[in-house]
Amino acid sequence: MSKRILFFILFSWLASAAFPAFAQQKTDTVYTFRFVTQKDMFYVPWNGNDTELARLLECIENNKATILDGKLPLLVDGYCNSQSCEVKNLATAKIRANRVKSELITRAKIKEENFITHNHATGGDFVIVRLTIPAKETAAMDAEAEARRRTEAERLESETRAEQERRAEEQRKAEEARLAAEPTVAGRRERQKAEAEKAALQNALAGTLSDPKITTDYHLSLRANLLRWATLTPDLGLEWRICPSWGIAVNGSWTSWTWSDKDRRYALWEVAPEIRYYMGEKKAWYLGAMFKAGQFNYKLSETGKQGDLMGGGITTGYQLRLNKALTLDFNLGLGYLNADFEKYEVIDGVRVRCGNETKNWCGPINAGVTLVWKLF
Repeated sequence: MSKRILFFILFSWLASAAFPAFAQQKTDTVYTFRFVTQKDMFYVPWNGNDTELARLLECIENNKATILDGKLPLLVDGYCNSQSCEVKNLATAKIRANRVKSELITRAKIKEENFITHNHATGGDFVIVRLTIPAKETAAMDAEAEARRRTEAERLESETRAEQERRAEEQRKAEEARLAAEPTVAGRRERQKAEAEKAALQNALAGTLSDPKITTDYHLSLRANLLRWATLTPDLGLEWRICPSWGIAVNGSWTSWTWSDKDRRYALWEVAPEIRYYMGEKKAWYLGAMFKAGQFNYKLSETGKQGDLMGGGITTGYQLRLNKALTLDFNLGLGYLNADFEKYEVIDGVRVRCGNETKNWCGPINAGVTLVWKLF
């Protein structure tokens, strides 16, 4: 009986001594990183290495303070058995272990002294990293990580749902506004038609009023001085733009009018060749040189004048683009004219000469508002 009591007391003491040690038992957390045969390069996105690395970084982050204090070292074992000899296997295993440690030092911000490293010339082509963490802490850490993942998932789901609701609300309001602005199909069609007509009008105006920066085409144009036509003097001409900056123009006028039983007369013809130099970015302003020659026969009173005229000068002007084909040319010429003519009277239907005269003129010799039509 005394032996049984002694055995029970001894068993109780051993159990009480072993239970705290069992309660403080530690658990190894193991992470395996695999390498290509005979290679020492650490490929993170290969053969599950990225998943293992993410798990290890999370574990390090949860125990970082303990690791940096030196109380929880990272046990690194490098393995290689694919080389030709043991020396090469150990060298390759060392390089593999160092590559894994470098990755952890860079990403987790830990130090070399936080590792305990061993290299092996057997076992395979991998590196094992172990963390010996108390079982209770491991369970708590896993629960905390799971709680964080669940919270993050709920947050993302909530944000996604809120974004979907916001977009749906925006689409609903936009549709309501569109329906309010277009209550009927006919109204929508009328609006579309009006928009199309407005766009066509804008395009036409843009083609009509917009001036190109530089006239680059070499074209031939027909000209008509509207001021001459207003005085019942038909006037036509041509202009050849030989390059963007230079042009050659020639205008001609002719008219012959009589009234009061031919006692009054207004008749003339003129030819005026001109060379022009166009200036500016749009080539709208120009300077030119003109020569003018012709004959005239005026009898607007009792005495008529009939003779020749000749002269020339400089011209200047501006061309206003109306559309792709039409332009208005505002021009003025200053220079010298000489006129030799004879005076005459008509007595009983007979023309009687009254003498000769010569006149010289300095000043305006030409003015025009000319419509220019581009032929080609």
